[in-house]
Amino acid sequence: MYAERLRETLPEVRASIEKACDRAGRSPDEVTLVAVTKSHPFEAIEAALAAGLTDLGENRVAELEEKVEHFGHPEGVRWHMIGSIQSRKASRLPGVADLVQSVGRIKVARKLADAVEGARMPVLAQVNTSGEDAKGGFESERVVEQILEVAEFDELRLDGLMTMAPFVDDETVLRTTFRGLRETLEAVRRHRPDVGTTLSMGTTNDLGMAIEEGSTMVRVGTALFGERPGYEPA
Repeated sequence: MYAERLRETLPEVRASIEKACDRAGRSPDEVTLVAVTKSHPFEAIEAALAAGLTDLGENRVAELEEKVEHFGHPEGVRWHMIGSIQSRKASRLPGVADLVQSVGRIKVARKLADAVEGARMPVLAQVNTSGEDAKGGFESERVVEQILEVAEFDELRLDGLMTMAPFVDDETVLRTTFRGLRETLEAVRRHRPDVGTTLSMGTTNDLGMAIEEGSTMVRVGTALFGERPGYEPA
């Protein structure tokens, strides 16, 4: 089922990315497609890998652990943790996630850093640029200072920032959310030029606008795999 679906949906998603890049005067090579496999069974990941997708996003620590245990770390494949992280579970991510996108609290950053063994762990700082109470991430007038605190952990490699836009159709709201992340990264890099340039923003519903506003990484699930069937890790 998933393999057949991806034969149709993956070219459509890639075409949407290419069109947005054309409008923005950018190369599609600048945008990484993260296939969000959360709540989908192993079959979805098998189909994704067979289709050449190499970046896979999971929303829950337990589900990520189970899928990594099953598939391992194939060469060239990166597992992304994109969901909210409870500080008590953060220590389980080093060695499992290849990129933790949702570091939105100093406590989580500290727990990750304490658990890292060996090479520095790639992370993104999550920023609540929409101001929604339900969204996680750094916010307030101290947001740049807070992100710079994450960059201070020697065990972590801050590759850039991530945000989640509101689920609305208002283009002004969406563009403001995405532009806010780009401007925050610019402010951070004025203090720390060694912070990476990744901007993870844009999903199935708004990836075009996100790319036009500077996104370098889009997280797409529904458009690729359909509605989530409610898979639960054992």
